[in-house]
Amino acid sequence: MPEYQLMARIEAAFDTQISAADQVITAVREENSPLWRLDGVSADSEWLSQALQDVWYQDGQDGRVTRPYLGVVAAGPTVIERVAALNTAKEQLAELFAELREKYPDQLAELKAILPFRHPGLNQHLRGDGLARLHLKQCWRRVPVAEAPVARVRFAWYSSGRSIQRVSVAECEALLMKLDTEAEHVRLQLKLLAGLPSDEILARIQPQAPLMRANLFYREPVMREDGELRTRRALNVSLPLFLPHDDLRLPALNQPSPTPPTERTRARRGDVRIEDTPFLKSLRVHRYR
Repeated sequence: MPEYQLMARIEAAFDTQISAADQVITAVREENSPLWRLDGVSADSEWLSQALQDVWYQDGQDGRVTRPYLGVVAAGPTVIERVAALNTAKEQLAELFAELREKYPDQLAELKAILPFRHPGLNQHLRGDGLARLHLKQCWRRVPVAEAPVARVRFAWYSSGRSIQRVSVAECEALLMKLDTEAEHVRLQLKLLAGLPSDEILARIQPQAPLMRANLFYREPVMREDGELRTRRALNVSLPLFLPHDDLRLPALNQPSPTPPTERTRARRGDVRIEDTPFLKSLRVHRYR
């Protein structure tokens, strides 16, 4: 696809997403859907509007981190249908940006700066400290929706997550060589690495940011794609959770802390195969037991 055509499609897809979010908010207001916020503050459609339309960076924000809006909406069929349309619009926008990043990466920064001007009313920064930029992860993160009515929802912080990448001795050496090899701590780690068998596999660990997990307990068992029935489901949430309810009543909800715990809350498994102490501290690389 030619560059100008792709950029025009991205602009149109962005407009579609903003319009789809507007339609969700309008439907919630028309249905008078009950809303609930995890932080204990009274929830209303203005809060929901901010949650669904916050696609911007804040000054000094880490691009890997997204702002959470944790809560629940008891929704009728029209609202659920419009949320599905919003998620479809998000998927289409993400696909187009992926194509842009692959084919015309130099245009990415320009689009992130231009698109806010198409909807200046959404962005407080345009009236404040200069130009705003899109936060792409916030732009296309999905709005969580339950596929069936639930009797209760239990929220809990999950703060023990981490990603583990298997790496070879050669890969670790290449990574260390990109650092300051004149530094004493780097030379020491290269020496430690040289003492390992060349075929040993190591674990590179990246702690993950705390996230909120919603445990849904269905009113009636739900049929899975594989034909099995399930009575509950767990999903990670960072936006308001939409729950289909014909009577427009909120289910039973617990009230966890609005902020994640500062220390690990889950017991450490006894069968952990990775050593606690990093073997190569600069790379967050550990040895397997």
